[in-house]
Amino acid sequence: MSMKRTVLTWGLISGGVCVGLVLATTAFADAIGFDKAEILGYTIIVASALFVYFGVRSYRENVNGGKLTFGRGFQVGLLIAIVSCLCYVGTWELAYFELKLFPDFVDKYSAHTIAKAQAAGASPAKLAKIAQQTRDLRRLYDNPLMNAAMTFVEPFPIFLGATILSAAALRKRQ
Repeated sequence: MSMKRTVLTWGLISGGVCVGLVLATTAFADAIGFDKAEILGYTIIVASALFVYFGVRSYRENVNGGKLTFGRGFQVGLLIAIVSCLCYVGTWELAYFELKLFPDFVDKYSAHTIAKAQAAGASPAKLAKIAQQTRDLRRLYDNPLMNAAMTFVEPFPIFLGATILSAAALRKRQ
């Protein structure tokens, strides 16, 4: 097994888990509420980031003869993270723009954000600011490149943390 094969295998496994579960969560966001869906979504992203650890460990044991520097572990983990995040982005772009599975996602999320601020007693000026932010979000979401960038940034910090922790925990010199 090579580094490329390890990265693709574990990146695609991680991406598949993340994509499947997050799409299911998004589909049920109305039923469970956006707050619970967000918590569940990030929990799923954290769970799928665990595959970075397994991928780095697999690389260390099966490709690199049981040894691993922090730098090489970081490189392998980062590549796995990028593959997984690209799966997530690609699926979201396809679901949002081509398949139109969630055509009113931004509208519902915006309404939820405004209702939450109203319930918290936000001032009219604060509500107007939030309404403007939601309109700005709509414009960004309707631009495929900005949508892709925002979607990539959503899970990436979690995967970066998993990469750093995995590289540190699994480094092993012989």
